[in-house]
Amino acid sequence: MRTLLFLLPLTFLTAYTCFREKTVPDFSAATSAKISPDSLLYQRFAVPPGFERITVAPNSFAQYLRHLPLKPPGSKVHLYDGREKANAGVYAAVVDLPIGQKNLHQCADAVIRLRAEYLWRTGQFDQIHFNLTNGFRVDYNRWRKGERVKVVGNQTSWEQKTATSNTYVTFWAYLEFVFTYAGTLSLSKELPSVPLSTLQIGDVFIQGGSPGHAIIVVDMAMNKAGEKVFLLAQSYMPAQEIQILKNPQNADLSPWYSENFGEILPTPEWTFAAGDLKRFP
Repeated sequence: MRTLLFLLPLTFLTAYTCFREKTVPDFSAATSAKISPDSLLYQRFAVPPGFERITVAPNSFAQYLRHLPLKPPGSKVHLYDGREKANAGVYAAVVDLPIGQKNLHQCADAVIRLRAEYLWRTGQFDQIHFNLTNGFRVDYNRWRKGERVKVVGNQTSWEQKTATSNTYVTFWAYLEFVFTYAGTLSLSKELPSVPLSTLQIGDVFIQGGSPGHAIIVVDMAMNKAGEKVFLLAQSYMPAQEIQILKNPQNADLSPWYSENFGEILPTPEWTFAAGDLKRFP
């Protein structure tokens, strides 16, 4: 939700643990119950009756999102400082990914993180780049080669600072730098708009501003009539774990949302418009 460029000093992590790699299982069959105790998103949430999950390409961003690890059923969303999220009635599950101990991993940051994490894990380092609020592009390829962004007032430039490194510690330091100086305003300008009729996994509903908000489509299914339903994930303020949202308008369908929502998409903590849909290039 941040829109101002320089609110915090530059900070870097001194240590961070890597995520364990997870085996990608066969997800061709939906679970028989609406919610199961399984640990991956596609296992936890069965599709509504009459729907089937859409086919996604192996090693795609869509597959990565569909296989997000979840904490056990009933888990609470925690903030960066360990407190529980006050509004516990808005989510159906908690994504099992650490968020650091700084008030940085908010709404647009979670979207950026998921996209960057997928690209990093699949070795697409040259595709990891995001714009800061002042428009300055921060490429991870330069960061991993030891360059860092020098900040003087509202001016930014690259300078060589350290040796080449592509560890997860280095990657997370890059993300926290981006989190600090990017937000909904910069991400909404960076992503091209797409029509709702082309909705796909990985698309982002986003309103840039102060405040603004961003949520991401993490799974999708379709029935024989061509109607799509989808799952949404968000982080929020203050910085907190990523959560799978409930559908406040349809308890029977929740946590799935129908694409036939009209011009307005109400979610538990923000209302979007159909025209707010955007996509990573």
